[in-house]
Amino acid sequence: MKLPSFRWTVLVTGLAFVVAQLDVSIVNLALPQIALAYHTDISTLQWIVDAYTLAFAVLMLSAGSIGDRIGSKRIFQIGIIIFGVASAGCALSPNPLCLIFFRILQGIGAAMMIPSSLSILNRRFAHQPDVRARAVGLWTAAGSAALVAGPTLGGLLIELSNWRFIFLINIPICLAAYLMSFRLNETQVKTSEQQSDITGQATWALGITALIAAIIEWPKLGFENPLVIGGLVFSLVMFVTFFFVEKNARNPMLPFHLFDSGSFNALLLLGAVLNGCYYGSVFVLSLYLQKVLNYSSLAAGFAFIPLTAGFVISNVASARIINRYGTWKPIMAGLIFFAIGFAGMFIAGADTPYWQLFLPFLIISSGMGLAVPAMINGILSSVDKKLSGTASAVLTTARQTAGAIGVAVFGAMTVGGNTAILGGVFKSAAITIVFTLIAVFFISRLLKAERHKSGNQNR
Repeated sequence: MKLPSFRWTVLVTGLAFVVAQLDVSIVNLALPQIALAYHTDISTLQWIVDAYTLAFAVLMLSAGSIGDRIGSKRIFQIGIIIFGVASAGCALSPNPLCLIFFRILQGIGAAMMIPSSLSILNRRFAHQPDVRARAVGLWTAAGSAALVAGPTLGGLLIELSNWRFIFLINIPICLAAYLMSFRLNETQVKTSEQQSDITGQATWALGITALIAAIIEWPKLGFENPLVIGGLVFSLVMFVTFFFVEKNARNPMLPFHLFDSGSFNALLLLGAVLNGCYYGSVFVLSLYLQKVLNYSSLAAGFAFIPLTAGFVISNVASARIINRYGTWKPIMAGLIFFAIGFAGMFIAGADTPYWQLFLPFLIISSGMGLAVPAMINGILSSVDKKLSGTASAVLTTARQTAGAIGVAVFGAMTVGGNTAILGGVFKSAAITIVFTLIAVFFISRLLKAERHKSGNQNR
């Protein structure tokens, strides 16, 4: 069978990333309207955002591992169907509980789509690193374009109709991706072991769910509440159990030899820092623009454009930059821009004119957009292509877990009205800068160690 063209492969896999990212930016913008419709509080809004991210993170490892066994294309197609059905459910939800349920279902679909789409790209262009770098850059640019379009499109839909229509837009995209996916060719080498790691999947799912739930409910219930303490303790027990289960499993969903590479570990840390800080900050900023600055949904949508537009610009340029300078220099440059952008958020006030926010927003997204494609390429090039689905899932799990924690922690800072929201902007910016500088420090140490090792080998 003739392999699909470069453009077709990137287009089909990119559509999956588009719908997954579209929901992130659109839903954040609709939070005030959802709160009014359901007469709900910040905690429930956090659950509406994090239900998607949490399910995404919980099932990512399982989906990546299963995709390596039964085929990435099959998992990709099932994920698209689930996501489309769940989007319809979100639009029709009569209450917050139903909306949260279907957001979980969306997360399940996304967990199946994203690692499998990256695995398809990696295996299709495994022997063409330059082409793979270009494919990953365009794949991330597709998701970034969705982030750019999301706020504006969401604001327009909310102004013209209501927030429910923000979910219906996913359905035609999912249908197109599903139909087009039949031309994708199965090129992976399936592993000989077919048994699933049920115990590992269960302990990981229970641990991360308990952790996020405890963080979200912490501000409302208080740290001394038995449910909060119990959730934190239970999550710790589950993570320890998960470690021992995976260490001794015949066919672990998380092969620990992946962590033998210092580069792999550093890239995981980077992914966690970027997603946790960015998603947490976007949650806070969506409340800041609409609650403190009193922007309408449409105005807030346009205001978010520079916070996402930089992704597209830097993603498209990333392949050329990576092929010329390697993986680590674009990452370091991206992190520095990311921190500088958040330093600019300290000017935010109760009546800050938008032009003062424009440049920090643009620098933040440009920095992240420069670092992420290099990070993904580094992960994919560091593993055997038979484990590319698992490796992609590990990276995306780290990113999505950190994103859920970021929304929970940063969102907790906004409880208490407009003053608390404004304080949350400052606190989230400070936390982001600190963690970004920590990532820069560790990556610098890794690069120094690798240069030293390379020098010794050449003697």
